[in-house]
Amino acid sequence: MRDVGPGTRATPAQPAFGRPDVRASGPTDRARACARRGIGGLALWALVAAWPVSGAGCASGGRGSAPTPTPARAQVDPAAARLDTLAAELLDTARARYGRVAAARDPAVGYPRSTGPGGAWTTRPLSEWTTGFFPGVLWLLYERRPDDALLEQAERWTMPLTGIFQGPISHDLGFQFMPTFAAAYRLRGEERFRPPVLEAARLLAGRYNPRVGATKSWDWTDPQRPFPVIVDNMMNLELLLWGARNGGDTAWVRMARQHARTTIANHVRPDGGSFHVVVFDSTTGRRLERITHQGYADASTWARGQAWLLHGFTIVYRETGEALFLATARRAADYFIAHLPADGVPCWDFQAPDCPGTTADRDASAAAIAASGLLELSELAPAADGTRYRAAAVHMLTTLAQPPYAAAAGSEALLLHATGSRPDRSEVDVGLIYGDYYLVQAMLRWQRGRALTGAAPAR
Repeated sequence: MRDVGPGTRATPAQPAFGRPDVRASGPTDRARACARRGIGGLALWALVAAWPVSGAGCASGGRGSAPTPTPARAQVDPAAARLDTLAAELLDTARARYGRVAAARDPAVGYPRSTGPGGAWTTRPLSEWTTGFFPGVLWLLYERRPDDALLEQAERWTMPLTGIFQGPISHDLGFQFMPTFAAAYRLRGEERFRPPVLEAARLLAGRYNPRVGATKSWDWTDPQRPFPVIVDNMMNLELLLWGARNGGDTAWVRMARQHARTTIANHVRPDGGSFHVVVFDSTTGRRLERITHQGYADASTWARGQAWLLHGFTIVYRETGEALFLATARRAADYFIAHLPADGVPCWDFQAPDCPGTTADRDASAAAIAASGLLELSELAPAADGTRYRAAAVHMLTTLAQPPYAAAAGSEALLLHATGSRPDRSEVDVGLIYGDYYLVQAMLRWQRGRALTGAAPAR
């Protein structure tokens, strides 16, 4: 799956994957703090490089940093070695395909969302929740191998997103601004990238209702459903946490924590599965109903919603260190893994009657989102569970990087057989931009983690 695409090398960007202070027995609180501030939301995989240090700062270069030791080379793992090769090939392909599309298209016309019958991206207007993912892929690829062409295109597709502030404003500001302006600020360190993220966080905080204890999702007009909260919103909490840490209102941390607790109490089932939508009374905060919008049934577990849940709680635990959030991430991950078919790519809903069915019944985007979250979770969970989460991620990514899920040359996407909304018969069995984003993110996490342990060189 390798396309040929030349690039011009430029000054290296600030690395996202620092070497935080950790001990051989597992990550310390200081390590997590260093990782949070040095690598943003990309790769707690850095915690796998475990060594004791005596300095007061982070080992990635702050004051008091300890000298960086040479990590011991890991034993050869055939499955991991295979994924090393597949990851390098996929990321090279991504560089070529996304570079071509970015240069040929105009963001003023629309942002890639899903593929049509011929494999080309169809586009949506700026206001769509998915608009951050295409430029987000460009920033991920720039991080891997900085070059002037990628930087130019990443900025060209990022800067128009400030037009979102003209309204209408949705709950998906995290999806729009974390992969773009927040990534640009982390990688380039330029002040011009920070204010849009803070403004997005401020607007998201404005959707928070203290009676409900959550931010509002869709602006439904049905008076019987005044305050819907979707499980997807766990991913947007990172915006509030980032904003509070980068000059915004510290009250945003309290909002994010409470939203996560409200999700645990109302969306997460005893078996670790999840409800997609919970509707609340906006005046009293009382729960009115638990339903689905994109899943098979109200009582079923929509696969991508479960992926958002496990990934979102992993992020919130990384940012807060609250044990309840780690426990919830693990419950969500255990459910996801236990309900996977043999190839590791879930059906669009875990209780759908056509499951496992054919590739047309699967959601490869859910697998990519979950795999990326599992790689991060594997470094935060206890060792035995971490090993299991890592193995599941390796299996899923190995499957996604090969046919029938890997898109062949000629497609503008990387990933096939994703499902947007099966009940609406919308974007079924297509490539989806967020599937590509989390696949690239996961492969980068994998590569950086392998390089840090000395198991494989960075490529």
